[in-house]
Amino acid sequence: MTEELPRNTPHPSGPDAGQALWQACIEQLAQDLPAQQFNTWIKPLVAQVAGDFSRITLYVPNRFTLDWIRAQYAGRIAALVESLYGQSIVLELALAQRTAVSRTHSVAPSPANMGAVDPPAAPDDSARGALRNRLNAGLTFDTLVEGTANRMARAAAMHVAGMPGHLYNPLFIYGGVGLGKTHLVHAVGNKLLADRPDAKVLYIHAEQFVSDVVKAYQRKTFDEFKERYHSLDLLLIDDVQFFANKDRTQEEFFNAFEALLAKKSHIVMTSDTYPKGLADIHERLVSRFDSGLTVAIEPPELEMRVAILINKARAENVEMPEEVAFFVAKNVRSNVRELEGALRKILAYSRFNQKEISIQLAREALRDLLSIQNRQISVENIQKTVADYYKIKVADMYSKKRPASIARPRQIAMYLAKELTQKSLPEIGELFGGRDHTTVLHAVRKISAERQQLTELNQQLHVLEQTLKG
Repeated sequence: MTEELPRNTPHPSGPDAGQALWQACIEQLAQDLPAQQFNTWIKPLVAQVAGDFSRITLYVPNRFTLDWIRAQYAGRIAALVESLYGQSIVLELALAQRTAVSRTHSVAPSPANMGAVDPPAAPDDSARGALRNRLNAGLTFDTLVEGTANRMARAAAMHVAGMPGHLYNPLFIYGGVGLGKTHLVHAVGNKLLADRPDAKVLYIHAEQFVSDVVKAYQRKTFDEFKERYHSLDLLLIDDVQFFANKDRTQEEFFNAFEALLAKKSHIVMTSDTYPKGLADIHERLVSRFDSGLTVAIEPPELEMRVAILINKARAENVEMPEEVAFFVAKNVRSNVRELEGALRKILAYSRFNQKEISIQLAREALRDLLSIQNRQISVENIQKTVADYYKIKVADMYSKKRPASIARPRQIAMYLAKELTQKSLPEIGELFGGRDHTTVLHAVRKISAERQQLTELNQQLHVLEQTLKG
């Protein structure tokens, strides 16, 4: 949920402040929307913010895009801009090549003449390269914070970037949402291109591969499709779990996979679960996924979260005091994406209130998040709630009994304890009858993976989480 600023916030003026507002808005949308939606519809928008902050005009390339943005995203953008700024701002959509304006969530027209924007300049070679390989040049090994949570995955990725086609082929990286899997695969592509500018590299999301297969079917262009994918030196593909139940897509990916391995090209994939945990994927494809190296990325530990916050702030030309970074890191612990979201709120709050970043400012900016954290969910309460839900005794949570009717709820309770409290794995293990931290880790990984696959389990966990959060 986006933090709403107080209505008496003193608002800055000038083009820099307007762009800061729009930048904060698109960064939040990048976090909230699926990558393909964001890149297709939001990223190309050009914003112009009036000097008095009375309106924000978004320029779009054509009428179809204008109608689609207005129908699907305008309300969301308008609400987000208002919550970031703290006051109503008129949101308008305009065609980039014309002066005609389509008003959305608009009040009386302003006399300001927004005019048309200049046509975009022709892309240079580097821009064309980025369009071809779809790599984000900012996601490199240098900008990736290393820690215990990602050390093995990072080392394997660096090895692949330095010697593609040899060891660890394919490289399969799995972990939860927002832990840095995408950053890592982009880093591999960027490193290889830095060493070999002529290398054929492509980064795609699995949904894009599905879309390309469909288009090849519709247009009868499978020769071009195969030429594109089978000739690569490095294929980087995100979220292969999206191939589930798509038989023809899986067949085409299997063919591409075999062709690339045969020519000593490298494949790097990511997923939300390990290969054998993937549901509705052909067994022969799963066996290929599992034939190289499979590595996990875990949620970042405290020190790594602090380093991420300081580095991300520095990338925005802001120095975040270490004590503020520790304060935020202790309260936002699930993944890197949520950390970035918290940082964006703090930076926006600091800019629009014209205040220095401090722990007090961070408290104000993150008050909704902190109110949830402060409800003090305890491991004991989790054990009691889960025991009641599955109709077992609380004492069974600490016992050595192993029948499924007890072991399963115990694993669920361990998973919830890791997700909803700030206890370490050894601390959780101690509270479950002195169990080893590896037992807790196994339970967390097992339930996390199964949650993605089993609708019934996901619903049960949702009920338990809502009960515990009040």
